[in-house]
Amino acid sequence: MPIQFKEIHNKFLLWRDEHIKERHFLLFVCFIVGILTAFAAYLLKLSIEFIQVFLTENFSQVSHNYSYLLFPIVGILIAGLYVRYIVKDDISHGVTKILFAISQRKSRIKPHNMHSSLVASSITIGLGGSVGAEAPIVLTGSAIGSNIGRFFRLEQHSLMILVGCGAAGAIAGIFKAPVAGILFVIEVLLLDLTMSSIMPLLVTAVTATVVSYMLTGMDAMFAFTLLEQFTLDRIPYVVLLGILCGLISLYVIRMMSWCENIFHKLSPWRRFLLGGVTLSLLIFFFPPLFGEGYHTIETLLEGGDSFHRLTNESYFYNWKSPWSAIIFLALVVLFKVFATSATNGGGGTGGVFAPTLFLGCIAGFIFSYTLNHIGVATYLPQENFALMGMSGLMAGVMHAPLTGMFLIIELTGGYDLFLPLMIVSLVSYGTILIFEKHSIYAIRLAKRGELITHHKDKAVLTFLKVENLLEKNIPTVTPDMTLGDMVKVISNSNRNIFPVVDKENKLLGLVLMNDIRNIMFRSELYDRFMVNKFMVGSPAIININNSMEEVMDQFEKTKAWNLPVVDDKGVYQGLLSQSSVFNSYREVLVENYSEGDE
Repeated sequence: MPIQFKEIHNKFLLWRDEHIKERHFLLFVCFIVGILTAFAAYLLKLSIEFIQVFLTENFSQVSHNYSYLLFPIVGILIAGLYVRYIVKDDISHGVTKILFAISQRKSRIKPHNMHSSLVASSITIGLGGSVGAEAPIVLTGSAIGSNIGRFFRLEQHSLMILVGCGAAGAIAGIFKAPVAGILFVIEVLLLDLTMSSIMPLLVTAVTATVVSYMLTGMDAMFAFTLLEQFTLDRIPYVVLLGILCGLISLYVIRMMSWCENIFHKLSPWRRFLLGGVTLSLLIFFFPPLFGEGYHTIETLLEGGDSFHRLTNESYFYNWKSPWSAIIFLALVVLFKVFATSATNGGGGTGGVFAPTLFLGCIAGFIFSYTLNHIGVATYLPQENFALMGMSGLMAGVMHAPLTGMFLIIELTGGYDLFLPLMIVSLVSYGTILIFEKHSIYAIRLAKRGELITHHKDKAVLTFLKVENLLEKNIPTVTPDMTLGDMVKVISNSNRNIFPVVDKENKLLGLVLMNDIRNIMFRSELYDRFMVNKFMVGSPAIININNSMEEVMDQFEKTKAWNLPVVDDKGVYQGLLSQSSVFNSYREVLVENYSEGDE
C-alpha cells in the first residue's frame, strides 16, 4: 500500500471512528459487498458460458462426441495446475472453508479467494467438470466481505456478519434470489439471526439482486409455467417424493464422503489420473453430466416429451422409448455423484449446489413419470414434481429446507407450488436427519469437532481451544523430591495443585496442598517424606486435542476445578481450570453474539 494512500486511509478510519457508529458504517460496507459479489457472480457465469459455447458449438447434436473424452481431463488439469503452482493453496470445499473460518472465530478469508475460485471454477466447469459454480462464488463473496471488513478495520463481530453477507450476496447475485441468499447463511453457515445481522444481510442480498437484474435482466433463471394447479389428492405422493429425496440425499452425502476419502489417500498425479479418466468416461456415455447440468433442468421443465433429447450426443441417442429414457436418466442420477467427486478429487474446483438441483430435478421427474405410466389414480404433473425434487434434494443434502424451498420459488417464479415445496422439503429434511445429522458441508468439520451450531453454548465452546487456555507457569515436581523441596516450591507459588512429572516430563500424578497441609510445617519430617508418598492420581486427564465439549464433560463428571493436560504421548502440557474456560466463554459470547451498540 503506497505511503500517501496509507495516510489517507488512516485519516479516514480515524474520522469514521469519531463520526459514524460502527453499526451504521457496516450497512454502507454491506452495500459495497452486494455490488461486488453481484459483479463477481456475473463474471463467473459469463466465463463459464463463453468457454462452453466456444468448445461445444460444433458438437454433433445426434451421435456421440469424442471430445467429451478430452475436454474434462484438460479442464481439471489446467485448474489443478493453476491451484497448485499459482494459487499454492487449497481452495476446494468453499462452503466448508467459510464454516471453518467462522468456527475459528477469525472470520478471515485469504485475499486470493476473492479471485482464485473464480478462475479455477470457470476453467473446470467450462471444460465440462460436473460440479457447480455456486460454492466457489460463495467463497468468493465471503472473501470479499471479510477483506473489505478488514480494510475498514471493523470489529470481530462485524467481520463475522460480513462473511455471511458476502455469501448471501453471492447466492442472491448468481440466482437472483435474495430470500434464498439470506436463508442459506442462516441454515447452512449457521449465522445467528439477530437484529444486528438481519439488516446487513438484507442490504447485501437486495443490492446484489438489483445489480444482477441490471446485468442480466428481470427474467427468472429457469423458465417455468404452471400448467396444472396443485390439488390436495397429490399430497401423499408429495410426501413419498420427500422420503425419496431424503434417501437420495443420504446416498449423495455418504458416497461423496467415501469417494473423497479414496482421493485423499492418493498422490496429486494419481488423483488427477483417476479423476480425469473417471470423469471423461462418465461424460462420454452420459452427456447430461457435462458441466453444471442446467440445460438438463431446463429441458425437463419444458414438459412434454422433450426429455427424450437428453439421450442425444451419446451412444444411447437411439433410445427413444419412454422406459429406456427413464433408465438412462436413472443411471445419470446414479453416476452424477461419482462425476462430481471425480471432478473435485482430480484437481478441479466446484461445488455441489448445482449437482443437487440437477439430481433433484431428475429424481422428481422420474418419480412422477413412472407413477403416471404405471397408472396411478392421480395424475402427477412432471414439471411440478421436478421442481419439488429440486427443493427436496437441497433440503436433504444441505440440511436447509427453507433455502431449498425459497430458492426454487425464486429461480422459477413457482409461487403457486409453495405448499407442496414446503411439504417435500420438510419430509426430505426429516428423513435425512434419521440417518445423517450433518449436511454435506458440515460433515468434514463435525468429524474434527470444529463445527459451530445454532446451539449457542456448543457454538461458543467450539470457538475455544484447549491449547489457548492452558496455564503453563505452574511449577512441576518430581517423585523423588522431598517434603522439604515441596515446601520450597509451594512457598514460591500461589497455587494449591502441582503436577508430578518424570524425567521425560510425562505426567505421573498431582500433589494437592490440602493433602499435605498437616505435615508441611513440621520440619523434622522434611527429609522423611518423598513426593511419591503423598502424590495422588488425577481424577481425569485431558488430551490437548480434545474438544471443549469433551473437556466440559470431564469437568462435569469429576467435579474438579483443575485438570492436567497431556499430549498424545502423555507429556505434560499444562493445567486447565474451569475458571479460565468460563472467563473465555464469557468473552467469546459477548464478542460474537452480542447485539452491539443500539
